[in-house]
Amino acid sequence: MLAMTDSSAAQGTGGTPVASRHKGKAIALAVAAAVGGFLFGFDSSVINGAVEAVQGQFELSGVVTGFVVAIALLGSALGAWLGGRLSDRWGRTRVMVLGAVLFFVSSVLSGFAFAAWDLAIWRVMAGVGIGIASVIAPAYIAEIAPASMRGRLGSLQQLAITLGIFAALLSDQLLATSAGGAANELWLGLEAWRWMFLVCVVPAVVYGVLALRIPESPRYLVAQGRRDEARAVLADVLGAEEDPEQRVEQIEQTIRKDEALAQQASLRGPALGLLPVVWVGILLSVFQQFVGINVIFYYSNTLWQAVGFEESDSFTYSTITAVVNVVVTFIAIALVDKVGRRPMLLVGSAGMTLTLGLMSVAFTQSFEVPDPERAGEVLTQLPGGWGVTALVAANAFVVFFGATWGPLVWVLLGEMFPNRIRAAALGVAASAQWIANFVITLSFPELLDRFGATVPYATYATFALLSFVFVLTKVPETKGVELEDMEGLQVERRSRRASA
Repeated sequence: MLAMTDSSAAQGTGGTPVASRHKGKAIALAVAAAVGGFLFGFDSSVINGAVEAVQGQFELSGVVTGFVVAIALLGSALGAWLGGRLSDRWGRTRVMVLGAVLFFVSSVLSGFAFAAWDLAIWRVMAGVGIGIASVIAPAYIAEIAPASMRGRLGSLQQLAITLGIFAALLSDQLLATSAGGAANELWLGLEAWRWMFLVCVVPAVVYGVLALRIPESPRYLVAQGRRDEARAVLADVLGAEEDPEQRVEQIEQTIRKDEALAQQASLRGPALGLLPVVWVGILLSVFQQFVGINVIFYYSNTLWQAVGFEESDSFTYSTITAVVNVVVTFIAIALVDKVGRRPMLLVGSAGMTLTLGLMSVAFTQSFEVPDPERAGEVLTQLPGGWGVTALVAANAFVVFFGATWGPLVWVLLGEMFPNRIRAAALGVAASAQWIANFVITLSFPELLDRFGATVPYATYATFALLSFVFVLTKVPETKGVELEDMEGLQVERRSRRASA
């Protein structure tokens, strides 16, 4: 397996080459785990290019079509909850393999779907795989990474997600263009929309092969009594930065402490049935979605048409937004271990509040015109400079989100929980994130029809403002804190609040 070398390999004549090799090993393992994030982004977005073709193929109503699209999000919530618990029993890498199998099977069966109901079933299966990937990658990366690099490596999850979204958009466009339309036959008698699902098997296979080759999390190995294996893994990724034997002893100490406090070794606590730190993770996840980021990605065509662009150009502008989202993630990777988590989240909240508020104000100037392509329907338009203002504000919002809340929530979820509850708590928080995503995805069209774009964007701006207050008062700084010390960090915060 990768990274399973003898600890003596850490010795070398020069400190820098050895340190560089070990950092490279940690980066390689994090990249391999983050392939799950790529699948997460790819599989959750690939259906966007197939929606109209599926609706026409199976003669679906708008409501049923929306249900088929959104149901994967509920499967993701289930997968996140299930993945956190299974990873504590089976190990991180085995659950990665399970996720890869679910991705593979659901992609094939979705490509050969013969009715809306069976496509919905396979989308739920895909959602379970997405949910598993959303939990396992940040947990594994946090547990394998040196503390000095943990933020940067944890940010690879969001980078992989954004690359997956972009790849899905590009793949859908290439397949639809090659066939002359998503509903047209492409290869082997199958329509292009079916191939959009079938191509998902390629990253699924890559993810599964990598999961079989990377080493298990050292914290899971210690918990299972596999001490020598854990030390070998730590020696490979820590190098001269820390003593692997000392780190194993630290992990063992936290395990013994957990056993001594067995009655606390669950998610349950005094705050509405859950520990306060679990609620912090849940609310981080909810705020990440309630600022409306997926409205920008799922419903961007509405915005582009509102500012005067033709519908035929919507793919180009959606792709530009996806590229912006990818590029700005590198800002988070560069700064997270230097600046810290809290300052970046606060800047992101402030920026999102301003840009969403500006979008809301811009749409107060909107007016309706007859749709030249669909008799009896209307289009929302913005006059003069207001259209450009809304477009710039939307992309600025993506910049603030993509450089802060997008990647850093995953970083925090992977590292903020004590060892004894990390995987399970991460699963609960990720489930909340998927449910919040589902709520936003389904509610936006109704809010748009009833109130226009002003009210939903003002609502998202309000949540962005609340997220600023939440981070300022409730979210701890975890930069440079070892995972074994997270419990002490929570105790220290509670003591400070009590003394205040």
